[in-house]
Amino acid sequence: MPTPRDRQARVATWAAFFVQGLCFATLLTHVTDLQRRFELSDGDLTLVLLLVPVIAGVGSAAAGFLAARYGSALVLRISQLAVCVIVVLLGWNGGLTGLYLLSAAFGLAVGAVDATMNMQAVAVERTYGMSVLTGFHAVWSVGSMLGAGANSAFSALGVDLGWSFTVPVVIGAVISLAMLPRLYGREEERATAQAVETAAARVPWRPIIPLCLAMAFLYVGDAAVSNYSTVYMEGALAATGWLVPFAYFAYQAAMLLARIPGDLAVRRYGPAPVVRLGAVAAALGLLGVVVAPGPLVAVVSFGLVGVGLSIIAPQSFSAAGRLGAGAETAIARVNLFNYVGFVVGAAAVGTINDLVNVRVAFIPAAVLVVLIVFLARGFQPRAAEVAARQG
Repeated sequence: MPTPRDRQARVATWAAFFVQGLCFATLLTHVTDLQRRFELSDGDLTLVLLLVPVIAGVGSAAAGFLAARYGSALVLRISQLAVCVIVVLLGWNGGLTGLYLLSAAFGLAVGAVDATMNMQAVAVERTYGMSVLTGFHAVWSVGSMLGAGANSAFSALGVDLGWSFTVPVVIGAVISLAMLPRLYGREEERATAQAVETAAARVPWRPIIPLCLAMAFLYVGDAAVSNYSTVYMEGALAATGWLVPFAYFAYQAAMLLARIPGDLAVRRYGPAPVVRLGAVAAALGLLGVVVAPGPLVAVVSFGLVGVGLSIIAPQSFSAAGRLGAGAETAIARVNLFNYVGFVVGAAAVGTINDLVNVRVAFIPAAVLVVLIVFLARGFQPRAAEVAARQG
């Protein structure tokens, strides 16, 4: 039975997800603004977008190593504050060298945050003894939606770029500083693993390969939307002003709406059927983006992608967390494929955008997302796990 301390840790983890979503969306919805500020070609922009996930993979791996020794809470508190500072600096930076250095630093910090906040979420889910992890990702979507919405509002009001970066992120930093001290400490986090402890501490690759591949494929789709939705709205549909970041806002809003009942769906039907249905919906949405005749259909299609992808990442982390001993390592490994997918997605979409056009660039993402249907079986709890919970 969850205690007041467990509920406190759950709220603190919500805060971490919220701030991460806020910072991430604040940066990504300004991609075209940064491209104009530094007069980047499409090829240069692709290079910058590739730099972040490559370095983030290093950050995620380092976080797994450090969290196993010092606890994920300490790593999360430091790295999330670093993310906030870096995003603010990116808003005021005026040099191309600074852009590359800050992008690399952002990647390192964001990788550490992604891994450790999911470690805390898995620890909370263990304590509650039921699926609650999708709810944390729903809070991430709230933060991301607000970040994109703030960009649309600031754009409509003509607010200076530096301030449009700073205002939402400073709010996020205050929330992080106030709430993250309430996360599970190292010993508390380890204690939550006892109910699913396994005989060996070594984490085998075989049970997490389907989770890793699904994570990579979904983030190819996410990278396409996150990095190129604003480019698509401007280039393919000639959208302007507040409408440019609105596609990403719709993507995150739809993801939020799908994640709110997501845990209930998983408890009722199991993770595998929900993941399969999500993959089909996301693929259809990506194809809708390819053929959209105007902004309305495009925004609806981006929303459908959000609905479809919403459940896959949290269920990947949840399944990795059920491995018990060494779960920190398993979660860090699964999170690493987040960045593998992001790198592949950014590279593929960027290259095809340069060679053909941004519409066609979304086709490979649709194909890879469909493959998640065949990986969904790896998300289903093993019979021994189900029997242990029922017993």
